Amino acid sequence: MSDQDSSDNRVIRLDRHKLVEAAAKVGAAPDVAGRMWQELTRDAAYERRFDMVHVLYYMGALIAIGAMGWWLGLRWEDLSGGTIALIAAAYAAFYASVGTYLWRKGPETKTPGGLWISMAVAITPLFVYGLHRHFDLWAFDDPGKYRDFFRWIRGGWFAMEVATIAVAALVLTRVRFPFLTAIIGLMLWYLSMDLTPIIFDTKEFAWHERRLVSLVFGLAIITVAYLVDLRTRNDFAFWLYLFGAMSFWGGLSLLGSQSELSRFGYFLINLALIFASVYLRRRIFVVFGALGVTWYLGHLSVKIFPDETLFPIALTVIGAFVVLLGIWLQRRRAAIESWLERSMPASLLAIRPKAR
Repeated sequence: MSDQDSSDNRVIRLDRHKLVEAAAKVGAAPDVAGRMWQELTRDAAYERRFDMVHVLYYMGALIAIGAMGWWLGLRWEDLSGGTIALIAAAYAAFYASVGTYLWRKGPETKTPGGLWISMAVAITPLFVYGLHRHFDLWAFDDPGKYRDFFRWIRGGWFAMEVATIAVAALVLTRVRFPFLTAIIGLMLWYLSMDLTPIIFDTKEFAWHERRLVSLVFGLAIITVAYLVDLRTRNDFAFWLYLFGAMSFWGGLSLLGSQSELSRFGYFLINLALIFASVYLRRRIFVVFGALGVTWYLGHLSVKIFPDETLFPIALTVIGAFVVLLGIWLQRRRAAIESWLERSMPASLLAIRPKAR
């Protein structure tokens, strides 16, 4: 593979002036550069910027989502299930109506419109809970009060989680708003926990079983995120990667290790996460991988330096090493990716997610 080929996936900053200059150098007419700029910027207005205005957008949406669950969970639990379902449906309809209007109004209101629609989707578990309570019909068992949905692992939440995932996925087919995948990722994470009593058919499940289910389910979510990453232009995979990594790494780290061999295996898996972050272009795996590697190095320092005086010094050295490694990786990231692209087999390069 030539150096030219290996740079095809690089991300560059481009303004209209640079585009016109580049077009002139290759002999293209100025009006061609103008049409190219219009085409490039046609979808750019829809891109989400992380500025103060957008922080306020997301903060307001999260407050509204939290308020609905908290308010109904604490204040209205004495209402009938049918009443809860009707109120939830009314709120969802209101949020969806406002969100659809803002979404269609223009590029400037796309983000608040998408967030209002996300707020409507986030009410789905409450609506399903009201129906369950009204008909006294639970998928596995009565899980208790709605406020416990955010705290306790119970099989009775299963239908609420699946329904929310289905609604969010359906809305995504019409409204291409990446934050909707945050709701899907969160519900998948909850589902990974609530599947434990369902799979093992018991309320008194062991923590080993819980950790194993979390590990396997997290790996499945990461796989789904990878497939989404390959097939979408905008970043719809970020939240799935995040919740998948949390589930997988949490289950892996809590499994416990009874031998040095298994602890070394844990270390190798975390190293693999760091390498996976380069291949997948996802820094979230560096975070979890670095935490795991640091834990293992700390464990080794306990074995090598059992003396209480030397142990803090060893930890200091490890911490400094991790920081310096992070600085080195940050500075050499482009060179590492370039080397990786030159060294990687064409078959692997073909299924690598594109830079965003």
